[in-house]
Amino acid sequence: MPEVLIGFPRAFVEFEDPADNSQVFRCDLTWLTSRWACIYGNGCQGIYADRPHDGCCTLGAHFADAEDEKRVGKAVRQLKASQWQYKKDGRVGGWVEDERPDHVADGELPGRKTRVIDGACIFLNRPSFPAGPGCALHLLALSQGRDFLETKPDVCWQLPIRRQFRAVTRTDDTTYTEITIGEYGRDGWGPGGADLDWYCSSNTEAHSGVRPVYLENRAELVALMGTAAYEVLAVACEDFESRRGDTMRHPADPKLIARSRPKR
Repeated sequence: MPEVLIGFPRAFVEFEDPADNSQVFRCDLTWLTSRWACIYGNGCQGIYADRPHDGCCTLGAHFADAEDEKRVGKAVRQLKASQWQYKKDGRVGGWVEDERPDHVADGELPGRKTRVIDGACIFLNRPSFPAGPGCALHLLALSQGRDFLETKPDVCWQLPIRRQFRAVTRTDDTTYTEITIGEYGRDGWGPGGADLDWYCSSNTEAHSGVRPVYLENRAELVALMGTAAYEVLAVACEDFESRRGDTMRHPADPKLIARSRPKR
């Protein structure tokens, strides 16, 4: 199945944040009721064809802010050599680096990110590692019975959910902050998104989850929205699912594709 490109019809719901009336959530029901699921290690082709075992970890993770980096740093100090393939390299050369100048937009300062070593993020354990491939910070959370939201950089646990902020002025000159919760598609990466050889949210292979995104990724959505707002969203998603049929369904949904094929 060819990749589903951006531009297809989507359904949105808008509602005031129950915890803050100066904010309005705008949520993509098409994405949040899709059956996308992370398939790392189970069919993920990686963002670059020559590094299929990297998943989306090839470029390293950019920190949202200093607090994000500090939180990850606490987790890093808890990692054992049996959990982190590059622990020695991280101790000797550090695990953070500045963003490459050619990746920074004009007028902006380089951001901080996880260090890239041997072609991918320093926290990515490679297939040859005894504990198996995957994120060392994710492995740490599992070993401690914690949610990986507590140990991984914000961008890592959020993707491919995207939160965007926009200041809006109504016709009566009152203002509010619009918070969009939607799909982090190729366009979210800027011009570099076109260079990715494969991208999960756009491909049928990754739309194989048992439960919809809004249920499977509840912890992430609560962290991004707050509990009260999530509860409003969950009701809206349930209502949308019950009455939509095939209308506004995510076009990467394999069931929708199967039904759209002409019968012989």
